[in-house]
Amino acid sequence: MEMIRFDWIINAFIFAVLGISIFWIAFILIDKLTPYDLWGEIVKGKNQALATVVAAMCLGIAIIVAAAVHG
Repeated sequence: MEMIRFDWIINAFIFAVLGISIFWIAFILIDKLTPYDLWGEIVKGKNQALATVVAAMCLGIAIIVAAAVHG
């Protein structure tokens, strides 16, 4: 019995890249739809409340992407 299945490793890598890509596309799309630059407001403006909202949004997107890729 093989301990390491390379087809599983390749599948895991493909799904990881796919999930990360979908996550970043969704984040960029939401960033473009907002009236201001999210990253600039968080980093340059040090807006803690916006950072918390964006973190919650990122978790929500990540959960949706993970469920879509897994199932």
